[in-house]
Amino acid sequence: MLTGCAAPSTQLAGPGTAPLPPQYEAWFDYEPPLNPDWVQKNTIEEARQMVEQEQTPQAIAKLKGVADQGIPQAYYELAKIYDQGKGVEVDKLKAEEYYSEALRTPSWIHGQAALNLARLYTEDDSVPNQPLLAWYLLRDAQENQVGRDEGVRLAQLLSRGAEGIEADPEQARQLYQQAAEAGNPDAMKALAEAWHDGGWLPSDATLSQQYAEQYAGELRKQASAGDVNAMKKLARLYAEDGLINDPQQSVHWMTQAAQAGDTSALSQVGRDMLDGRSPERGIELLTQAAENGDVSAMERLGKVLLEGDGIAPRPREGQQWLEAAIAEGSVNATTTLGRALLSGEHQPAQPHRGITLLESAARENDALAMTELARVYLDDELVPTQPFMAADYLERAHEIGHPYATELLGQITLEGRGVPANPGRGEALLREAIAAGQTGAMRTLGEAYLQEDGPLPYHPSEAEKLLTEAANAGDTTAQTRLGEAMLAGQFGAAQPERGQQLLEEAANAGDAYAMVVLGRAYREGTGVPRDLTMATDWLQRAEQAGHPSAAAELGRTQRDRGQSGDINALIASARDGHIASMADLGRAYLNGEGVQRNPAEASRWLERAARQGHPGAAADLGRMYLDGNGLARDAARGAEFLKVAVAGGHSGARADLGQLLLTGNGVEADPERGKRLLEEAAATGNEFAAQRLGEAYLTGEGLSADPEQARHWLQQASDAGSLAAQAQLGTALIRGDEGIAQNAAEGQRLLTAAAEQGNAGAQAALGREYLRGENIDQDVRKGADYLLAAARQGHSSARLALAKAWLTANGLENANREQALLWLDEVMDGGSQLASQTLHDLLSDEETLSAIPATMDDN
Repeated sequence: MLTGCAAPSTQLAGPGTAPLPPQYEAWFDYEPPLNPDWVQKNTIEEARQMVEQEQTPQAIAKLKGVADQGIPQAYYELAKIYDQGKGVEVDKLKAEEYYSEALRTPSWIHGQAALNLARLYTEDDSVPNQPLLAWYLLRDAQENQVGRDEGVRLAQLLSRGAEGIEADPEQARQLYQQAAEAGNPDAMKALAEAWHDGGWLPSDATLSQQYAEQYAGELRKQASAGDVNAMKKLARLYAEDGLINDPQQSVHWMTQAAQAGDTSALSQVGRDMLDGRSPERGIELLTQAAENGDVSAMERLGKVLLEGDGIAPRPREGQQWLEAAIAEGSVNATTTLGRALLSGEHQPAQPHRGITLLESAARENDALAMTELARVYLDDELVPTQPFMAADYLERAHEIGHPYATELLGQITLEGRGVPANPGRGEALLREAIAAGQTGAMRTLGEAYLQEDGPLPYHPSEAEKLLTEAANAGDTTAQTRLGEAMLAGQFGAAQPERGQQLLEEAANAGDAYAMVVLGRAYREGTGVPRDLTMATDWLQRAEQAGHPSAAAELGRTQRDRGQSGDINALIASARDGHIASMADLGRAYLNGEGVQRNPAEASRWLERAARQGHPGAAADLGRMYLDGNGLARDAARGAEFLKVAVAGGHSGARADLGQLLLTGNGVEADPERGKRLLEEAAATGNEFAAQRLGEAYLTGEGLSADPEQARHWLQQASDAGSLAAQAQLGTALIRGDEGIAQNAAEGQRLLTAAAEQGNAGAQAALGREYLRGENIDQDVRKGADYLLAAARQGHSSARLALAKAWLTANGLENANREQALLWLDEVMDGGSQLASQTLHDLLSDEETLSAIPATMDDN
């Protein structure tokens, strides 16, 4: 009478097994049956017959009536109906509920219900996996001597262990062997796999083969009786990666299955062979399956023929099969072909049809199609950017559970593209994508943590961790970013050797940006010794690999080589069409840097660069024509080139053109436009433009004189570092010139500061003031020193003042001025203390001082 009664849970527990959760204790309490099932035996049997006669609703009603009386078998029969889908839609959760009710009361059916419920808890995805509870249920089935496959299922749990269950390979082997000896084919297969390479028992080819043959024998019996599933299992067993490697037998049994009416059989073996060592044979079998109407075969065949995965691609044929699958309603084929037509990688691109196909698949809630559409609407390559539409697609795909969509949604949420910026949610989405294995999400989040003013708090240590994980997972872009950051010391102390190693590995793996980073590093000497030859080599590789910034970086490197003396590199770069190199070569010829000065060649290269949009070249060429520097002076043509440079945003050209139009020196004057251009240039920090405005307002040249405006602009230029403007403002203040209120102390301070920094105009003005002693205290020695310093820099009025002083001292006021200047040059060229003393003595004489002009051109 004990058979059919539940055993206590303590009796069921084994070594290494966690305790049974308390809420399930009642299932395994040992007590006699409370309600003998035989009382309702006839009613339950009637319900079974109704199910067989396809009267399931009536059977369910009858069984529920019996179940309400607490009869466990009624619950068990209800569970089987929903478990097996007998006349109703399969509902594993409802089956779980009824099996559980059957266990609450001890009965002879207890072990059967326990075994079926254990199967749900270990095999069915729609029921939460509970291996520990399954363990207790299977032990209960053993105790109740159900005699089905409870031993095999226990062995499955013990072979590798599970949560709450310690692995016990030896006990698992014993259980499997008992079942195998009793003829259980699943046990034979499990033992063959266990002793096979990589199994959970020590590898033993002989034993593995022995059990595999036994398993094959059992399958052949079933196959001979017409079991199509057994035929397919045999085909899998004999596949190249099966337990018995015999491809001919594999094809034979899959063909048998196909002939027996299984349309997917040929497709399956075709896919197996395609992924194995016989891809062409796999194509043949998939073609047969597709011709027989197998849609999955059409999908797989179309994809592999289109992309050439392991075979020579046949894109036209591949597209035909995908079109056939689409006609049969295949969403997978729709997405595959849509993506292919967008990329144009394997056949001519048809972006509009590609988008149409993807939109069709998206309407069927295909997450991959939605994600691809989002990428299209974010990239701004095939269609105008539509970030809001992209965000909507990504939200839908994310809800379905597509990890790449989650990654992209996290990225745009972090940035605020198409959705309001929400760094917290963006970070959480990226973390979710990382948990799903998306290395791109690791890279994106790592890069975000490296931005000091980015949307997330600056966190270099976490950035290093994430980028390292992504790089270790094979993400070469992350590897490049990691190497770049290590070279630059973004994680603290620079790690140049490790950074260089990572970049070289990524570059050698084909990452073009890694090549660019290495090229820059060698050019700038960042983390590696500066080596322009190495920089050129890496950047040439990047250019050949198609990186968009490589050409410009290479041109800059060639210019650096030219500036460092390798003029041939600069010439080669210019001849190769690098615009910046053309401009630099033109300047080299203009200034005689590395080559003999050649204004004609300078203008030729500068004009080539200017015609291709280089604003700096246009500005240089404009100045050449304005100044007559090696070219015939042509103000009109110079103005045209300056206009080109201004249109390109060149601030210096804006100032030059503004000055030209202000005065109309060789072109038609346009003071208002000249003033506007100078103001625009000054607003960008151009000190020359501010100085020129100050001069114009000071002297009234081109503009109405305005002392306040003059002081404002000269002060701005002076503050920006213009010593000439500082000297002009200081001179005006010390003398009270041109309506500017005199402030001798401030003027002296400005002139002294500019003079000490070597400005000849300030030296001349300050020297004159010290000599005259009218606006500041007289100091002849200082005056002589400043005047002499200005004269030595070639300052014309300082030279003339000294020459007149010498003529006066020698009674030769009317003598030849050139002779006096020649004497002055000899004195200054001598540079001796005697010469300086002679000048000091000369300038100390009152008669000589009176000969120095009261005003001089101090600039």
